[in-house]
Amino acid sequence: MKATVTLADVAARAGVSIATASRALAGKPRVSREAMERVRVVAEEMGYRVDPVARALRQGSSRLVGMIVPVIGIPFFAQLVDAVEEELNRAGFELLLADSHGFVEEEVRRLRVFSERRVDGIFIIASDRAATAQSFANVPEGLPIVEIDRATDRPVADFVGVDNAVGMELVFEHLAAQGVSSVAFAGSDDTTSDGVERWEGFHGLARRHGMDVRATYRGEFSIPCGAASAEHIVRSGPLPDAIVCGSDQIAVGVISKLRELGHDVPRDVLVTGFDGSELARVFWPSITTVVQPVSSIAAEAVGFLLGRIDGGGGAVRRNRLAPTLELGTSSRRAGERAAAGEAAAGEAAAVS
Repeated sequence: MKATVTLADVAARAGVSIATASRALAGKPRVSREAMERVRVVAEEMGYRVDPVARALRQGSSRLVGMIVPVIGIPFFAQLVDAVEEELNRAGFELLLADSHGFVEEEVRRLRVFSERRVDGIFIIASDRAATAQSFANVPEGLPIVEIDRATDRPVADFVGVDNAVGMELVFEHLAAQGVSSVAFAGSDDTTSDGVERWEGFHGLARRHGMDVRATYRGEFSIPCGAASAEHIVRSGPLPDAIVCGSDQIAVGVISKLRELGHDVPRDVLVTGFDGSELARVFWPSITTVVQPVSSIAAEAVGFLLGRIDGGGGAVRRNRLAPTLELGTSSRRAGERAAAGEAAAGEAAAVS
């Protein structure tokens, strides 16, 4: 088995001190260009690799940031992770990713592991709006945490996410324009802030627009939950004009189960989603969805975290960004779809 090459080995072969070798590999000043090049060549020839933990101990910074998500497989979370990693890379940081599987106990373990790895900061998508905040007690004092997408009830860390109230307003304005007078809801339970805020927004807006609430079902942000929601809504009586879903995955489950039960979307009932994931675009019918500004959320969250890493203090901040509505086929009446198709065809003819 090949022995590990140490910094002392590199220094000895390059004919310099260990301190000089360290400065040369870190690109620090007070090292001649010739010595720096010699050390780097020797290090490459010997297969020397910097020990990130040792470097963190020496420099007080690992340039690593941890991120904990509840379910990596959810398409929206994948988009968010990608955007966060891109922002961190621009700032010279690397991302370490962990899945809590939706359990607070796993969040506690992941937080401990990240702390032991001496990350410079942590992003977390809370699995439980009440219990997750308590898990922060296990994080060393001074290690910055930024909540992203889902907020804890107690403002114990900076937060960046979407404005769910505005998102639901966009949905109801669109449905009202379609002449909808009755609605149902398929969403998540009270475990997460998103689940609560979208549920509350649904009921408040249904009252404001004078729409009859036919049925509601709440479980989790998943396709099976959507399927269960559709079965419950169908059993509850006549179909409503529209079903408002708390996520794109739920909307996919709703539409798939309705189709299985012999109901067409949007002919028999309109359906909307939430998140703006790629899933909404590739599914058929394409899903009208509230689009979260993922790039902006990532940029704001990274900005918050880097500010804390650099020693920034002050009160906890909570920033909610406005979403947009992307119209799909799932919530457009036949007449509107035909008009949209004719307009698109006219534009294509004009271009050709």
